[in-house]
Amino acid sequence: MPIPLPEMPHAPAWQAALALAPALAAAAGALGAGWLADRDTASTWRVARIAVSTALFAAAASLVALAATGGGQAHGVRVDLAGGILALLAAFIGWVIVGYSRTYLAGSRGEAGSVRWLLAALAAVLLVAVTNHLLVLAIAWAATGLAVHRLLTYFPERAPALTAAHKKFVLGRLADAAMLAACGLLAYSFGTLQIDVLLARATATGPLPLAVQAAAVLVAVAALLRCAQLPFHGWLIQVMEAPTPVSALLHAGVVNLGGFVLIRLAPIVAEVPAAAGLLVAAGTCTAVVAALVMTTRISIKVALAWSTCAQMGFMLLQCGLGLWEMALLHLVAHSLYKAHAFLSAGGVVRRTQLRQLAPQAPPPGLGVLLVGIVALAALAAVAYAVGLRPQASPAPWVMAGIAALAIVPMLRPSPNAAGFAVMLRAAATAAALVALWIGLHALLEGRVVAAPAMPDAPWWLLAAAGFAALFVVQAIVTARPHGALATRLYPWFYGGLFVDERFSRAMFRLWPPPKPALAAAQPAAPHAA
Repeated sequence: MPIPLPEMPHAPAWQAALALAPALAAAAGALGAGWLADRDTASTWRVARIAVSTALFAAAASLVALAATGGGQAHGVRVDLAGGILALLAAFIGWVIVGYSRTYLAGSRGEAGSVRWLLAALAAVLLVAVTNHLLVLAIAWAATGLAVHRLLTYFPERAPALTAAHKKFVLGRLADAAMLAACGLLAYSFGTLQIDVLLARATATGPLPLAVQAAAVLVAVAALLRCAQLPFHGWLIQVMEAPTPVSALLHAGVVNLGGFVLIRLAPIVAEVPAAAGLLVAAGTCTAVVAALVMTTRISIKVALAWSTCAQMGFMLLQCGLGLWEMALLHLVAHSLYKAHAFLSAGGVVRRTQLRQLAPQAPPPGLGVLLVGIVALAALAAVAYAVGLRPQASPAPWVMAGIAALAIVPMLRPSPNAAGFAVMLRAAATAAALVALWIGLHALLEGRVVAAPAMPDAPWWLLAAAGFAALFVVQAIVTARPHGALATRLYPWFYGGLFVDERFSRAMFRLWPPPKPALAAAQPAAPHAA
């Protein structure tokens, strides 16, 4: 039975205004950029820079005020740690992207017009972060996708870009329909869509009504559709046809916003076994398959896209297991890392070429795998030391085990620095990183979701089995890259198990993609991702 939640305290009006200021700044910047788009490109970029700088300053100030005075809600604005972290993250990445885009897009057609949609997407994400009304959240979430759609079609003469944007558009509208249906069911059941009141009533009513359980499943479906989970992942791989800043923008609260919405409704989602099971099953399957596919890719940005697909699966898996703090940490860390990876993809290509010219490291042997298993046992002790509660659920221990398995590749010996001491330093570094991750989870525990919201069903068994299988397959393929298993699996995983092809054929029978526009004589456009 869910633990009853009190309604949020009332926040001062100034604090609510400060929390809403980043979204208002980005929205004002979008309007200003739209008005200037056909007049003065330089002024358009100055307006964008002022808007994102204001949003970043306001988001940071709001988080400081939250730490000093505590959270609450007022006038439909929700002031809490999860929203404050997302707002600061989106504003910071937006600030970086605006600075990068001014040079990257210089001289290309549509340069000034794209600024309005970039700022509009940021404004919608920032509104999702702070609204206390579920319908406003659903509309802002939909607006995020619509604004990004205009950026994904930056090159209207490129058929792959239009096809990818079309897929995302269709899936986005399905997600919108699911979210609006969930809003209707929750309003019917509780008579409100104020998020704090809704959660308080839901956790005070005992067993959740069937309509509420259906709403939780619909929210989970919306998250799966928007977070590019199998078999709905193809658009994310193919939007690499868009400019590089757009690829980075997807990680400022676009492709990963489903995890935040699930955190907002955590007390309800955790009490519906069908919703939690759907998230765990889809997230585990996507993470395992995408991780294997990623290892077969040569294109840096396509590999990064498959990595994002896998990481979104891992984030939704954490939500399904009730590890809400871990999911939020994963959202933040992945957003920062992947936005940087896309914006620095040229450097990644050069470093990859240098690694290919350098002597290759030998494949890891039994000793490396044994060290990995020892690291697994050590991390279990670390998890206990920093306060993870084994009596609550085995799920945190499963995550610690998955993290331990993930660090084993870091123990691979280097051809230029062999020796047991080198391996020990690598093991210590990897263990410290995982310990930091678990420690941050313990620090945030109880501060992201007001009351424990852990599913009762043992979904952690599915996650443990899936990632154990992934580790075994990757270990065998890495140790014997030309062996029978690698030879048989490579064609299938290089083709992504051909899931997207089948899904796309079925989708295009119902809603064919638009035809590309004829290329006009315009200044040279920057290279796409």
